[in-house]
Amino acid sequence: MAAVKITDRIYSVGILNPNMRVFDIVMTTDYGTSYNSYLVMGEKKNVLVEACHKTYFKQYLANIREVIDPEKIDYVVLNHNEPDHSGSLAQLLEYIPNATIIASRAGSIYLKNITNRGDLSVQAAKDGDVIDIGGATLRFINAPFLHWPDSMFTWVEEEKALFSCDFLGAHYCEPYTFDYNMAYPSKYEAAFKNYYDAIFGPFKPYVLAGLEKIKDLPVELCCNSHGPVLTKGCRLEYAKERYAEWSQPQKNERLTVPVFYTSAYGNTRKIASAIREGILEAKPDAAVDCFDIIEHDMGRLAALLNSSDAFALGSPTINGDAVPPAWMLLAHVDAVNNKKKPVFVFGSYGWSGEAVPNLSARLAGLRMSLFGEGYKVCFVPSEEDLARARELGKAFGESL
Repeated sequence: MAAVKITDRIYSVGILNPNMRVFDIVMTTDYGTSYNSYLVMGEKKNVLVEACHKTYFKQYLANIREVIDPEKIDYVVLNHNEPDHSGSLAQLLEYIPNATIIASRAGSIYLKNITNRGDLSVQAAKDGDVIDIGGATLRFINAPFLHWPDSMFTWVEEEKALFSCDFLGAHYCEPYTFDYNMAYPSKYEAAFKNYYDAIFGPFKPYVLAGLEKIKDLPVELCCNSHGPVLTKGCRLEYAKERYAEWSQPQKNERLTVPVFYTSAYGNTRKIASAIREGILEAKPDAAVDCFDIIEHDMGRLAALLNSSDAFALGSPTINGDAVPPAWMLLAHVDAVNNKKKPVFVFGSYGWSGEAVPNLSARLAGLRMSLFGEGYKVCFVPSEEDLARARELGKAFGESL
């Protein structure tokens, strides 16, 4: 990808990565991504907005040089410190030694750690701060937790351009800069939703706050950090509307308490069924169903867990621990929005019984609200054991 002129003052100098299939370990990227970076040219000062992934620095530097001698860059604005934005900063500073780095206050604290350099010229931008670069101004807008604590937006009023960081972006790669040139809109929409779910889904209240901060800005260009530049009259309105729709607070119509379990020989399954009966005795109108983790799609189970009002989780003990499917389900927990969620842990065991305490420890680490010490049964649950499971299920239901 070469440099692309966006307006008379703004150039795209970012990098395409069509081959990326996994981002940040946590999400698949079927259509690759781009690492977007922009030059904003003033009459007095020149600004580079965002850096790039360190792997692509050679091509990135070449793109910058198509537009300007790097030594003429006065500021580097980092809207966000994640390494796909900041990874090349240390290398870049070898070519722009006199540039000042502008980041949010939260972001400025860690620039030394990111570059392993102590000689940086850093300006911490407060919300509403403005710099004049001659013929254009850059105003900084704090946007915490979109999606890191350090995130901010940069607004160039004269160009009606919002540099929105990851906000409203997508891991999507086509050899075109603008949304109106996309060859496969339906693929973009799928990537856009996947990106929102993985990156911004845990931060819905902050998404709504971010939209509120930009609602009165006459944005015509949204220069985000991944995917195409969004334009007024094409995809910009779509992107904002979808974010607003997807971020609305959701409340279950009925109390929802799924019972997840795995069972090698049916013993943990029996306990799960008894706990379900107890919950329903306490809350007869609740949605309480049992789900064998290995028989259902993990993504659907994770979505159900994350949207539930409470849940129960059961596993047998094998080789001194809970079994992998139970751990895999917990690996999909939205740790941001499930704090204090009630959970009841149970399971059968043959010898040592570590599954229940080990799962409980993990859930406590996720700051969920554990119901008692859990419940475990040695080998095959008796009628008395199942009666006790019903009692505990009822007590769990009554606590909700």
